[in-house]
Amino acid sequence: MTDGAAASLWARPEPGTRQSRFSRSQIAAAAVAIADADGFEAVSMRRIAAALGAGTMSLYRYVATKAELLALIDDALLAETLVPGELPADWRAAIAGVARQTRQAYLSHPWAVQALQGKAAAPAGPAGLRHAEQSLAALSGAPLSTRAKLDLLAIVADYVSGHLLHAADAARRLSDAETAEAAAAHNYVAARLASGDFPHLAAVAAGEAAGDSADKRFELGLQLLINGVAELVQPAHDD
Repeated sequence: MTDGAAASLWARPEPGTRQSRFSRSQIAAAAVAIADADGFEAVSMRRIAAALGAGTMSLYRYVATKAELLALIDDALLAETLVPGELPADWRAAIAGVARQTRQAYLSHPWAVQALQGKAAAPAGPAGLRHAEQSLAALSGAPLSTRAKLDLLAIVADYVSGHLLHAADAARRLSDAETAEAAAAHNYVAARLASGDFPHLAAVAAGEAAGDSADKRFELGLQLLINGVAELVQPAHDD
C-alpha cells in the first residue's frame, strides 16, 4: 500500500446500498480468491469484475486505484488474524494466541507475505484497527509500561513475519526442487551426507525427514521470545 491515495479509501464512506451492487468486502474477497487460485500476479480489476459479474469500469466507483485495491486486500487478510471469542486471561497466553492466529492467517494465503512485503502500510482499515486493538487488549493485564507493551508487540510481529517469510521461501524452494537441476543437486548432497563425513548435517537432515515440524519450532521460539522479553522489561519492583 502507498501513502494518502490508499488513506482516502477509508476516509470516504462506501457507496450507499441503493446505489451499490457490491461491498468493499466482496471485492476484497474476490481478489483474495483469485490470488489463492492463480497467484497474486493474476489479480486485476478485470479478473475481479469477471468474478463478480460486473463491468470492469464499474468497480472504479468502489476502488479508485491499485493502492486502494491493495489496501482492501491487506485489510481482508488482517480480518483473518483476529482471534475469535474471548482472549485468555493470562497475558502471555493471549499474545501468543494473537501470534498463532496471525501466522495461520497468512499461511493460508502463501502468496500474501511476499506479494505485500515492502509496500508502505496504508492507514489502518477497519480490520487493521481491530487487530491493533486486540493486540493491545491481549497485553492489558501485563505488568509492563505502555512503551514496553508496544516494544513487545513489535518484536512478536517481527518474529511472526520472519517465520512467514522463511515458510514462503521454503515453499518456493520446494517448488523449484521439481526441476532436473534441483534433483541433481539434491542427489549430490544426499550422497555426501551418506558418506559419513558430515555427521551433524546428516543428523539434522534425518530429523527434518522424521517430521521435526515448523509448527514446533514456531511454538518454541514464540514462548522463548515472549518469556525472555517479558523478563527483560519487567518493572524493577517485580524482581
